[in-house]
Amino acid sequence: MPYGLYISAEGARAQTQRLETIANNLANVDTAGFKRDLAVFQARYAEAIDQGRDYPGSGSVNDVGGGVMLRLTQTDFAPGPLKRTGAPTDVAIRDKGFFLVEKDGQQYLTRAGDFQLTAEGNLITQQGYAVLSDGGTPITVEPGNGPFEITPRGVLRQGGSAQMLAMVQPASLGDLVKVGESLFKSLAETEPVEENDRDVAWGYLEASSVRPTSEMVQLIEASRAVEANVNMMQTQDQMLSQLVTRVMRSS
Repeated sequence: MPYGLYISAEGARAQTQRLETIANNLANVDTAGFKRDLAVFQARYAEAIDQGRDYPGSGSVNDVGGGVMLRLTQTDFAPGPLKRTGAPTDVAIRDKGFFLVEKDGQQYLTRAGDFQLTAEGNLITQQGYAVLSDGGTPITVEPGNGPFEITPRGVLRQGGSAQMLAMVQPASLGDLVKVGESLFKSLAETEPVEENDRDVAWGYLEASSVRPTSEMVQLIEASRAVEANVNMMQTQDQMLSQLVTRVMRSS
């Protein structure tokens, strides 16, 4: 493949992957606790260097740029705005930490506090996963035991009983991996959030951290970049076709 076509094709592919990331962000603009993703690009070496047939800094014809590639998709953990709902099962974390929920016997972290109650009084996520206490047991509310409240420290009080919602924090946010449904899996051990650092808002939700206007601007930018790379491929293809035609005529 001519080198120019190779560069343009890699650019188009990288920008297409960026488009997919932005589209997923926009699709979750109304998802409670959602954290936007960022497409991180990296310059590529030339194909010969990638294949080990040359080395960077050789000064040869291969020691040129190889375009760009999508290196990774990184989660932006910036907090989303808090929205008052007034719902008794909605809880938002004001500062650091994550709620702990159980799915299929595994524990996951989430910032989505749009919980709900089952008929039996179990506090669960929108997908039906149990919300855990600091003791690792599911949070329950006794249906016939009167109303309940959740304190700013994240303690659910009902009658004379109290259950503290589990709130944990990883050593590094880089240890967290998205698994869908606004859930994260920690690759390392997590630590409980200290009591003095626990700060939740009852009757509020942390909204998605996606800013629609900003994402739309980036969507347009990525779309134009894809279009520019495709146009470059078409132009180079036409030039190559014309060159071949001229060679054929002259021979």
